[in-house]
Amino acid sequence: MMKMKILQVIQFFTPNKGGSVAVPYALSKELTKRGHEVTIITSDFEFDKEYARSIEKHGVNVIPFKCIINIASFLYSPKIKEWLKENLDYFDIIHMHNYRTYQNNIVYYYAKKYDTPYIIQAHGSLMEFYRKHTLKKFYDFFWGKNILNDSSICISVNKKESKQYLKMGIQKDKIRVLYNGINFLEYKNLPQRGLFKRKINLLKHEKIILFLGRIDKIKGLDLLIDAFAILKNTLDNTKLIIVGPDSGFLPAIKKKIKKLNLEEHVLLLGPLYDSDKISIMVDSDVFVLPSIYETFPLTLIEACACEKPVIVSVNCDISHIVENRFGIVFEHNIDSLNKALTLILSNEKLSLKFGKNGREFAKRHFDWKRIVDDLEMIYTSLIRC
Repeated sequence: MMKMKILQVIQFFTPNKGGSVAVPYALSKELTKRGHEVTIITSDFEFDKEYARSIEKHGVNVIPFKCIINIASFLYSPKIKEWLKENLDYFDIIHMHNYRTYQNNIVYYYAKKYDTPYIIQAHGSLMEFYRKHTLKKFYDFFWGKNILNDSSICISVNKKESKQYLKMGIQKDKIRVLYNGINFLEYKNLPQRGLFKRKINLLKHEKIILFLGRIDKIKGLDLLIDAFAILKNTLDNTKLIIVGPDSGFLPAIKKKIKKLNLEEHVLLLGPLYDSDKISIMVDSDVFVLPSIYETFPLTLIEACACEKPVIVSVNCDISHIVENRFGIVFEHNIDSLNKALTLILSNEKLSLKFGKNGREFAKRHFDWKRIVDDLEMIYTSLIRC
């Protein structure tokens, strides 16, 4: 395999932004292990220096440019122009993450100027149906469609996102499906069950319903809390634990918890990473993803690697993979979610079956090594000799 000089482009760089940052982080780390030279350019908006250092020690170069204006998450960082003018011609391939960003706009301009091939990976950000509808249409008209049309390859995470690219006018032969993944070695030897329970003073017999992700309206947490309030009437020895950074929805969640008198039964732990994240997953009894919309959640794969049964909304674009294989898919309403929770928590045999199936499936299909094999082939097919 030829050694490549790869430029990764993402508008922010912090684990609090979820999978759209975690994916380029993991890809860059694995590509560097294979001898490629990888540089990440980003803005300094919410820039996490520790997160950057954790990948720089593996040889990845991370360059943040000062964001001077934030307009509806359009992060204007003009100093990036000077750097691209001097450095872009050095790279063999460009990989842009997310879709409607200032960084993509300016990188696109110089990619065209220097005739450097580039890839777009939208991470579920293509369709404009949810939030900022007018602004998204404005962006698409002036910049977005050209960026998509002139790309060498568009990467989707599933068939549904492939259809979204097609709807945006992208030819079928330019679309490649590339799953999100995990480093399965991190899950090879799981921590002892009960460690995290002791850390947060939960009793051994108490069951844990776990949500792990951004605390955002799109994640459906209000529905989960409503379903849990009903479940408490029949399964009193159960706690709902919510883990993740706030994206502005936390006050509404706290208000709902108080209104339903659930303060003693719902734990809000904030974000957890690395060993703590794995430990809380191991101690949970079921992982729930009640999202209004979701493309390919890494947390679901992580839960499977921890041998946990999962419950996902029908609105999750990989629900067809989950259903009756390693979890339950529910219609997006309280009654359907309550029935799924009750079944998993009261049927130990089914729970164990789903957990074992999920771990095996994650190991077989979602290890980054396998995924980066495919990505290397995409890159090399685009680089001119």
